[in-house]
Amino acid sequence: MSVEKIFMAIETNMTVLAAEQNCWSCGDMRAAQFCQSCGRVQPPKPVDYFTFFGLPRKLNINTVALEREFYALSRKLHPDANAGHDPREQEWSLEQSSRLNDAYRILKDPIRRTEYLLKLEGVELEGQSKAATEAARKTGEKKQIVPPDLLEEVFELNMQLEELRANKKLGEEDPALIVELQQHKTTLEAKFGALFDELQGYWNAWDAAADSGNGAEIRRVRDQMVNLLNRRSYIRNLVRDVNEALGN
Repeated sequence: MSVEKIFMAIETNMTVLAAEQNCWSCGDMRAAQFCQSCGRVQPPKPVDYFTFFGLPRKLNINTVALEREFYALSRKLHPDANAGHDPREQEWSLEQSSRLNDAYRILKDPIRRTEYLLKLEGVELEGQSKAATEAARKTGEKKQIVPPDLLEEVFELNMQLEELRANKKLGEEDPALIVELQQHKTTLEAKFGALFDELQGYWNAWDAAADSGNGAEIRRVRDQMVNLLNRRSYIRNLVRDVNEALGN
């Protein structure tokens, strides 16, 4: 390709990029969702939820400010506020409003926010779970891998759950067994809560690593958060199993 054609291609790309940044109605520079000059709703742009709210990819966020921004954008993007406008704008309003709701629902929830950021980093927790499930089925093991520090406790708990289910089939009751299972449940719930506190510590480490651009530290913290969330998911399922066995 000649130098002249290269410059023509660059100029064309810059023109297209400028057009994407300009309001379709008045031609001024637009915001992500609406034009700051004329207020018209803009075509949706393929951005992540953090960018949608003008936030960096960090885990410690001001949820009060997030809520305030959510309601401010809702008033501008709601379909009722754009009734009677250009048909294209009405359609964009529906898309933008739907995306706003999705983004807010994910970012305001600390666990969902963490999982979403990990997804942006290429970690699909649900996909990992499915892969682990398929691998476990082939080997005849349980669907989830037991965290090493819970092996002994989980073994005892599963034995007690099986005993309780057998008792129910026979119409028998064992009050002592029920008390032991309730104690297990209390212990697991305490561990579940402690994991959230531990996760918040990783948020600080992640944000610091993101600021410094330390790739090795980012990967280390990412892997730690993945392990913690998998462990948290496993404990949550254990509590669910105990509740189901106890009839709660």
